[in-house]
Amino acid sequence: MDLSAIQRFLTEEKVDGWLFFDHHRRDPLAYRVLGLSTATVATRRWYYLIPATGEPRGLVHRIESSALAGLPGRMRVYSSWAEQREELQRMLGGCRRVAMQYSPQCAIPYVSMVDGGTLELVREVGVEVTSSANLIQYFEARWTKANLGCHLEAGRRVDEIRRNAFRWAGDRLREGARVTEFDVKEFIRESFTRAGLVTDHGPIVAVNENCSNPHYEPQREAHREIRSGDCLLIDLWAKLDAADAVYYDITWVGYCGAQAPSELVNVFEAVRGGRDSAVRLVQDAVAGGRALHGFEVDDAARSYIRERGYGDYFIHRTGHSIGAEVHGAGANMDNLETHDERRVIPWTCFSVEPGVYLPKFGVRLEVDVFVGEDEARVTGEIQERLAPV
Repeated sequence: MDLSAIQRFLTEEKVDGWLFFDHHRRDPLAYRVLGLSTATVATRRWYYLIPATGEPRGLVHRIESSALAGLPGRMRVYSSWAEQREELQRMLGGCRRVAMQYSPQCAIPYVSMVDGGTLELVREVGVEVTSSANLIQYFEARWTKANLGCHLEAGRRVDEIRRNAFRWAGDRLREGARVTEFDVKEFIRESFTRAGLVTDHGPIVAVNENCSNPHYEPQREAHREIRSGDCLLIDLWAKLDAADAVYYDITWVGYCGAQAPSELVNVFEAVRGGRDSAVRLVQDAVAGGRALHGFEVDDAARSYIRERGYGDYFIHRTGHSIGAEVHGAGANMDNLETHDERRVIPWTCFSVEPGVYLPKFGVRLEVDVFVGEDEARVTGEIQERLAPV
C-alpha cells in the first residue's frame, strides 16, 4: 500500500478519506489495494479509514483483533452492535465525505462491493459516501512493467495457439474427419497447459448461430459439429502461470471454405471498421494529450457500426478493463450497458471488441489496447480479413 500516493489522490479528488469495509472477504479489491494477506480471517466486520491527511485508523472485532495486522494506524475494537456504531462514528470524526467501494445505481458493478445496509450505517453517522471508482482504477487497474512484460509474452503464446487452432480445425475438415466446437476448445485448453498458460474458463468456440451468443461456450454434452461453409468464431483468453501475470484476451473469426458469402464479408468489414475507429480514437487522444473517457471509445465503435445498418445487432459494450482478472477494475469502453465516465489513464489495458450478432451468424473482433504515457498500442496481432479454415 502506497499511503502517501493514496492521500495525495484523495486530496486531488476532494475526498476526506477512503473507507474500506469487509465481511467474509466480499471485497477482494480492499485486500489488493491495502496489501492484506489473502489468508486473513474475516468472519466479523472490519473497517479501515485512510484520511486525506493524518494517520489511518481501523476498527476490528475483539475476537479478530489481528484482522488488519501490518497496516499503519491505531486499531479500535468492538464487540456489540451498539459499540460498533459508536466506534465507527468516532473513527469517522472529522470526515464529511468518504469514498467507498460503491457505485451509484450499481452503474459499475466491478466497484460496487459494499452492501446497502453498510452504506446506510455510514450515512446515518453523518458522513456522505461517494464512489471509489476513480481511486480503484488508479491503485488497482494500473500495470507495472512486469505486468506488461507478462501480458506481451502471454499474447505471443496465445496468438500462436489461435493460429494453430484454426489450422487444426481446417486440416481435420480437409481430411474428411469429424470435428466439433468442443474438440477445438479441448485443443486450445491442452495447448494452454503445454504453453504454461492458465485461464479461469473458456475458450469460446462457436459456429454460425452460436457465434451470435456472445458468451456461448461448448460443453462435452452440448456442442455443434463444424462443417464446410460454417462461420467459426474463437474467443480465447489466458495469462502466464506467474505472480505478475495479467490476461491477454482476443477474438478472431474464420470461414470454413474457399469463398465466404458476401453477407458475412460485409458484417466482418463493418465490425473491423468499428474496432479500428475505436482504436484510432484512443491512439490520437493519447498522442495528443487529450483526456479520454470510456464512453467515448464505445461511441466511436458504435457510431461506425450504426452507420452501416447494424447498430441494433451490437448488443454489448465495446470493451472491458483487463488485469489479473480478465475483466478488470479499470475503465470500461462503455456507453451502452453503463455510461462509464472514468478517464482512460496511463498504464492500463482494455479490450476493444465490437460485435454484430445476426440470427444466422455473428462476428466479434477483439484486440487488447495498452495505454502508455504518450502512446497507445494494440498488444498483439490484428485480424484484417476472415481467417481461412
